[in-house]
Amino acid sequence: MIGNKQQKFLTVAPFECAWQKEFKFKEAGRGCVVFEAFARNDVTVVFREHVGSQYYHYKTDSSPHYTVVLGSHRNRRLKIEVDGKAVVDVEGIGLCSSAAFQSYWISIYDGLICIGNGRYPFQNVVFQWLDSNPNCSVQYVGLSSWDKHVGYRNVNVLPLTQNHISLWKQLDSRAYNEEEENEEGYEESINNDDKWGLVNFLESWELSDVVFIVGVEEKPVPAHKVILAAAGVFHFGPDEVIIQLREVGYPILHAFLQYIYTGRTRISESQLGPLREISVQFEVRPLVKQCEEIMERFKTNKKLFDSGKNVEICYPNCQSLRPTVFPYGLPINVSRLKQFYSTGNYSDLEVYVEDHGFVAASHKIVISLWSAPFFKMFTNGMRESASAKVYLREVSPEALQAMLDYMYSGELNSEDFKDNDTLLLHLLLLADQFGITHLQQECCKILLERLYEDSVCSILQVVSSIPSCKVIEESCKRKFSMQFDYCTTASMDFSLLDEATFRSILQHPDMTVTSEERVLNAILLWSLQAKELCGWDAVDMLLIHSAPELLFGQRLDSLNRLLPLVRFPLLPIDLLKKMENSNLMKLIPAFTNLVKEAIHYANFGVTWTDVEPKLAASLERVKDLFASFDFYKSIVCSISSIKC
Repeated sequence: MIGNKQQKFLTVAPFECAWQKEFKFKEAGRGCVVFEAFARNDVTVVFREHVGSQYYHYKTDSSPHYTVVLGSHRNRRLKIEVDGKAVVDVEGIGLCSSAAFQSYWISIYDGLICIGNGRYPFQNVVFQWLDSNPNCSVQYVGLSSWDKHVGYRNVNVLPLTQNHISLWKQLDSRAYNEEEENEEGYEESINNDDKWGLVNFLESWELSDVVFIVGVEEKPVPAHKVILAAAGVFHFGPDEVIIQLREVGYPILHAFLQYIYTGRTRISESQLGPLREISVQFEVRPLVKQCEEIMERFKTNKKLFDSGKNVEICYPNCQSLRPTVFPYGLPINVSRLKQFYSTGNYSDLEVYVEDHGFVAASHKIVISLWSAPFFKMFTNGMRESASAKVYLREVSPEALQAMLDYMYSGELNSEDFKDNDTLLLHLLLLADQFGITHLQQECCKILLERLYEDSVCSILQVVSSIPSCKVIEESCKRKFSMQFDYCTTASMDFSLLDEATFRSILQHPDMTVTSEERVLNAILLWSLQAKELCGWDAVDMLLIHSAPELLFGQRLDSLNRLLPLVRFPLLPIDLLKKMENSNLMKLIPAFTNLVKEAIHYANFGVTWTDVEPKLAASLERVKDLFASFDFYKSIVCSISSIKC
């Protein structure tokens, strides 16, 4: 295994594994590893309790461990193995690249393994799997291979904090080393979110509305009025689309525009003066100041500069390693940009919501900087490409206004959504619909910070359909399960949840409930899609006048699937006897079998409240494994005799 800069770049030879002391979860069983990999196949990540050796291989490991293989079977499949046995083997997911480095993240949280693409944890989820018998001891991360070399770099092992959204900021604060980017034999591959920005519109005809004519050759150079006007002072007339600069050479204008659009440029010493002049002409003050400072340092000590090499000029807040969230990190006056938005200056787009009307006058380039779907809408020949109006349907006008506000400021103020979770959820849906990743992150952050019992159901209804919001979804399910009694009695909002979400709450390991009767009531109310709170006996009365098919409708099958999640043997025998004579007993097969079974246990003198918790858990597992009642009955009798 070769690794000159082991903390930065690793090449893992076939059938070997790289272990480092930094590759360790802060909390056993919970952590996230983010990395880039270059391979033809079998990018292999191992999670185990103790560090392995260089020649460790998961196929020969007899100790408990998880293994995730990206690009298995000659880069055709994703595999997850538990203790050497395959539990996941799916085609066409989580594949690797032999053309360039590719970013991945893998998180483990009490047996929930999530896998995604990109540098940002819990974004771009491609697969997740839950271990029903989780290994909560795994702590060390090994980077391995199969039959070919695998290159790894930019490996970060992060803790899973209560607010998982903080992981994104942790990653943003970890700068990539420039030497890594030039690693011989490999090519940089950047996530789409990372490479998209104002730089993509530098001297581009896409969405341009003004043209510079420069030099004696009268070279046309396209630009965008709202960007220029937010960076300096350009006196555009109402119909002015051409700026004549015949006395300015193209290299000078290119450096000028490059500074505005990217926050940095590189020029020769001889070009500093002309660059300063055009910056003064259009009052791009940060660039004027920097040119003057560099020219002054030249006068003071020319040895500071190596003649023959270009001078690099960077806007003070420019993050050179990756584009920032627009408009920050650029010489853009945010206040002026927001003023253009509020007044409609230089607007080339009017945004409408059907059945509502006009929402805002905006700028196509600003919206396109945030949203790829909008950019495609404006440039791929659709109706909106040639139109100055866009109509959206089934959208909250208030949420749309909030989304546009965010696009012009890059900030989301949580106070604007105080006591208005509905608006925040509509905004999250819009951010997901239009692919605005940073806005999704901000919405998620606020939702996590303000998560409480009364909001979990409404949040779950929204985030369960958004793959990138799994952290919030899991947090809501846990909150619901821990406050089950309150969440199923304070309101009937939980009846709007889908079956999969409700089932996962009922099966959650942190489930806390005062009685199994509460669980039964909740399942019946959910199946009824009830509007008012009532108990199982009230539902039983409804069956006197209504058939189950009419009463429960499409959720009748769901009811039969959910009822086994009620631990009927924990109910008092008097209550079970009462249920034995109920309409539910007569008309709902699953209810009939479960109540009979529970009464049968009681007749043998064994109640689950008498059995130690561990024995009860074992009994449940035996029940799942063996369908034969006679065999299960003998197990019950054996445990009963042992206890006696």
